[in-house]
Amino acid sequence: MTVTVHGLTKRYGATLALDDVTLDIPGGRIHALLGHNGAGKSTLIACLGGGVAPTAGTIEIDGTTHDGLTPRTSIAAGVAVIYQHLSLLENMTVAENLFIGQELTAAGVIRRGEQRRLVREALDAVGAGAIDPDVRVATLPIGQRQLVEIAKVVRRDAKLIVFDEPTAALSRAEATRLGALVRDLAGRGIAILYVTHLLGEVLALADAATVMRNGRAVWSAEGAGITREALVAAISDGHGATNDRPAPPRQGETPVLEVRGLTAPGLSPVDLAVAPGEIVACYGLVGSGRTRFLSTVFGRIPRTGGTLAIDGVARETRSPAQGLRAGIALVPADRAREGLFAALSAQDNTVIDAMRRLGSWGLRSLRAERGVFDRIADGLALRPRAADLPAGRFSGGNQQKILLGRWVNDAARTRVILLDDPTQGVDVGARKDIYDAIKTLAAEKGLGVIVATNEPEEVVDLAHRCLIFSRGAVVDELDVAETTADGLLSAVHTAPVAPAALPEGTRP
Repeated sequence: MTVTVHGLTKRYGATLALDDVTLDIPGGRIHALLGHNGAGKSTLIACLGGGVAPTAGTIEIDGTTHDGLTPRTSIAAGVAVIYQHLSLLENMTVAENLFIGQELTAAGVIRRGEQRRLVREALDAVGAGAIDPDVRVATLPIGQRQLVEIAKVVRRDAKLIVFDEPTAALSRAEATRLGALVRDLAGRGIAILYVTHLLGEVLALADAATVMRNGRAVWSAEGAGITREALVAAISDGHGATNDRPAPPRQGETPVLEVRGLTAPGLSPVDLAVAPGEIVACYGLVGSGRTRFLSTVFGRIPRTGGTLAIDGVARETRSPAQGLRAGIALVPADRAREGLFAALSAQDNTVIDAMRRLGSWGLRSLRAERGVFDRIADGLALRPRAADLPAGRFSGGNQQKILLGRWVNDAARTRVILLDDPTQGVDVGARKDIYDAIKTLAAEKGLGVIVATNEPEEVVDLAHRCLIFSRGAVVDELDVAETTADGLLSAVHTAPVAPAALPEGTRP
């Protein structure tokens, strides 16, 4: 049995999410799939799972060719996708989850005893026989929930199992057990597509590997051809910095941000001092804790220990409101749901935090607001330069510029800006505009900038320093001027394993 993706293409308007991707996954083999965020991995998974219809190309499963799949036909064809966010219904029991929509009945009554027997067989098949079929999923730790998810697809006789970053929230011991289970599943003749950022997992598990970049499958190898060096080169494309280096920070001045012993649930103590004009990158894989650190500094996650000072003055930031009052701003990774007001105009989005300061006697000053917007639109190369256009009508890159402009305009009181995956889903041209703007703002305004990312090229293009995060702890610090994207990839994959682990069910 072989699963073949042939010439798969997916367009979203002018955006090419998948570009003529061809992939063979024979039964009994583990095929690893790698690439940065935005490389096309998620779109490929969605096509296999039936959530997205391809624009062109075919998916052949066990000799049957499909132009496109729906969730129902995907399951019927034997495809099972185990996503990072498990599809289990937490308020239902294990047995109910495994039989949802396929209940065994007699005279209209569910045969619960028979279901429990079959559930126990399925759990035994994945090494999870100790799990009680009648326990509610919500009470299980994340590692056991994942085993329940796997038992669910094994019971349905899956021919292809897609694992999407399966160890992101697992402990090291759980990840080791999962690896052994994946090898066992392949040994039963099941085709495995294993999507991961972790090179160590690829080297330990994969029979074949493919790297995607910009929607294309750009590199593939099998067996001995899969080496750490080859993977690093393929993922990074050998590129280092593509933009000018940021101006040096202002040394000898009071740090704009200083944290000492900062802790939160799932975050080990962090010490960091950021000089005025300095850009610090927090680099790590999914689940490393880099976003958790930003959220703790801002106050979205209340800190449990340590101190924080802005311009030498101790501040409390145990809520976002306190963070904003202290001069800290966060640009979240999910700008559509957590940052932008899509129905409001671009101008209103830009000045919404400064309206009171720009007005007087409780009245808005539209002239002052327009002046602020115009200067930000020029400085960030906003396209189109349309103050009244709803923010949701702009492209992703220009939406990010609007959100960035909210915190760095003339009337803003921001001293520290936290950027979580600032160019996620942003095209190359807008990406360069955003990089240039961040570097200019840091230098001219003396801001402290912290960027959380899992893209090594972004670190090299933007930052002065880089903190390597692993399992909620800083495990290394690098001078970006003395490293490359390849060096960062090697550093994150060879970093010592931190003793701390994130609480189960948390990300990143």
